Amino acid sequence: MEVLTEVGSLVLRVYLLRALWTALYAQNAAPMNLPLHSMITYATVALLMSLILEVDGTRLIREKIREGTIATDLMKPISVPLYFFSDGVGQTLLHAVLVVPSLAFALLMVHVDVPPPATLAAFAFSFLLGYCVNFFLNFLMNSIAFWTLETFAVQLIVRWVSDLLSGQIIPLTFFPGIFGRLVFGLPFAAIYSTPLLIYVGVIPASQWMTYFAVQILWLALFGALSTFVWRAASRRVVIQGG
Repeated sequence: MEVLTEVGSLVLRVYLLRALWTALYAQNAAPMNLPLHSMITYATVALLMSLILEVDGTRLIREKIREGTIATDLMKPISVPLYFFSDGVGQTLLHAVLVVPSLAFALLMVHVDVPPPATLAAFAFSFLLGYCVNFFLNFLMNSIAFWTLETFAVQLIVRWVSDLLSGQIIPLTFFPGIFGRLVFGLPFAAIYSTPLLIYVGVIPASQWMTYFAVQILWLALFGALSTFVWRAASRRVVIQGG
């Protein structure tokens, strides 16, 4: 039932977004360089990406700290961060299977453009980088639990900001002027916006390497910061009830 509910929810959101963007385009409220069929493709692919990117395997950090079992994990001869990453990948692969039926049902309502193979490969690589950036961002937020025991409020705020400024809901090309250039430089854009704009062709092949470099820069920054925070946290373990 959970699988059927998730697929049904996604299909309903595809229908609502198609109706919304069709109405907005009828009033000439459209993102730059995106015709209606590309916008519907953008919104549909973004929803399919969310099935994978919204899986947070690092939530186990907070749960294990509250239960006290993190102390046992730290005593094991394993890389605990790699364990959380591997667990998240396993959950992600399960949710990735849901993309197939979700896409099949979505295609009954909307037409999704398929780019050339080279663009698909660039999208896949950019999506992989975005997935890793998203993992380290979640890792950092859940690692705060070593000091606060609770991270829900922080994650909720970051989630709201990310939904607006990542390009998941509306393309970042919708934002004008200096603010538009600013949001493109934020780490949230590396998660959703860059892969999606590559997919619909807004980012041409001549600029792929530039955008890849920005994603890799954020990945390296968050990776280094996660390493620092984890080392500090593992030396100061505060367990509630353990």
